[in-house]
Amino acid sequence: MYFLHGEFVSPVPRTVTAPGTAAGAVRALLAGPNGAERAHDRSTAIPSGTILRSLVIHDRIATVDLSGRYDDGGGSLSLRERLAQIVFTVTRFPSVDKVRFALDGTPVKDFGGVGTVLDRPVGRADFEGVTPAVLVESPLPGDTVRSPLRVRGSADTFEAVFRLKVTDVTGRTAADVQVQATSGTGTRGTFDVTFPCKPRSSGPGLLTAYFDSPADGRPVTVDTVPLTVRR
Repeated sequence: MYFLHGEFVSPVPRTVTAPGTAAGAVRALLAGPNGAERAHDRSTAIPSGTILRSLVIHDRIATVDLSGRYDDGGGSLSLRERLAQIVFTVTRFPSVDKVRFALDGTPVKDFGGVGTVLDRPVGRADFEGVTPAVLVESPLPGDTVRSPLRVRGSADTFEAVFRLKVTDVTGRTAADVQVQATSGTGTRGTFDVTFPCKPRSSGPGLLTAYFDSPADGRPVTVDTVPLTVRR
């Protein structure tokens, strides 16, 4: 499911009671981040007390009906973030491409009264503004990883190029590789890479996605994923 890291969506792993359904994932999302997730600066824009009334999937579109609490408070950024959290969480399921919203049983056309138009089903591409330039979808925060490390996700960076760096508990760089997504420079592409990772010590580690600024060459951190690395 997807919380926020700063102003951008960020996936975290959760276990839901079998059968694992999109509705179960949304209910867990509405409960908010747990202590470990908050410790890693994951947050939510969804108002506390929001309830899932129903979730129905038909023709690859999920209609998500939430309680009226869902659109309470916040500016346009917060409203887009909370919409994105639901959209990204539900479209993680392969049976869903887009989401249609309802509040207390009434279809939503203008969300929050600040010009966020929802007169059609929306997908991930509609929330590029709250998606990090590099979105790592595997591994997820808290995962235990070993060499070789496989990293998958999507990216929209200059000429589709960016870098992935892994540091171990000592702060030593265990890997630092250049990655090329399938597209970039205004068009989000995907990536799936596997590379050697050689930490000096086992324990807490960090995966950092970054790119070198086209303007001055300085590294620009896009996102970080806390991991447990093994030698």
